[in-house]
Amino acid sequence: MKLGICNETFKEDNKFWPLKDIMEYIANLGYEGIEFAPFTLASSVEEIPLSKRKEISSLAKNYGLEVIGLHWLLVSPPGLSVSSFDKKIRKKTTEYLKSLIDFCADIGGRMLIFGSPKQRNIEKDSNYEETKARVKEVFIESAERAKERGVIICIEPLARSETNFINTAKEAVSLIKEINHPNFKLHLDVKAMSDEERPIPRIIKENKDYLFHFHANDPNGQGPGFGRVDFAPIIEALREIKYSGFISVEVFDISPGPRKIAKDSLIYLKKFL
Repeated sequence: MKLGICNETFKEDNKFWPLKDIMEYIANLGYEGIEFAPFTLASSVEEIPLSKRKEISSLAKNYGLEVIGLHWLLVSPPGLSVSSFDKKIRKKTTEYLKSLIDFCADIGGRMLIFGSPKQRNIEKDSNYEETKARVKEVFIESAERAKERGVIICIEPLARSETNFINTAKEAVSLIKEINHPNFKLHLDVKAMSDEERPIPRIIKENKDYLFHFHANDPNGQGPGFGRVDFAPIIEALREIKYSGFISVEVFDISPGPRKIAKDSLIYLKKFL
């Protein structure tokens, strides 16, 4: 298992750190990978030229970091949804997901983590099964582009407070089975799994055949070790299923400061690795 961290952690005075500063800092701490939220780089990845993409890839290589992939996919541009009644919106979203896949591959990443709660909600006057049918159309087409570019799309179950569509690993795996595509897999997140009110190690073990990526955080929105969740049994469960991917630190409350979050999260996780 390798340790990574998400770039949006590094924000101070309402400004994101330059990528060079982030990579230098996390590499010196001992992280092995970096994960990007596209909205921190541009309002649309379609605005990012190939020269900049090559620069990001080279920068990561220079600091000995792997580009893990992308998350927070549909924060911008506005007006996107995989679950909308409107076919034009779904088509626009499908095309943007393809652009994200291309961008991810161009910078050397391997995966897209699909959370985007507001852009997948069950709309008024719709239901779960109707929504799933619309969402499947988007992901089936996107997964084909992902296959062409060597990228995996990972669906992320999220808490009931964030979305009303796919709140459990079981629901996510049901969608994965129905889509039945080698480039569509499962992502698990500690904060989100805590909402299931079931033992997190059990969720991990039950879904070992589908798991491709993992986020480490706490229900309080901060990093691993900053709250009540004990990661010892979680890491043991990952070890038991022979998980060999990245564990990425993803936080939502950056009030402790990016340096403390990055350093203390790494120290805490390394105790178990």
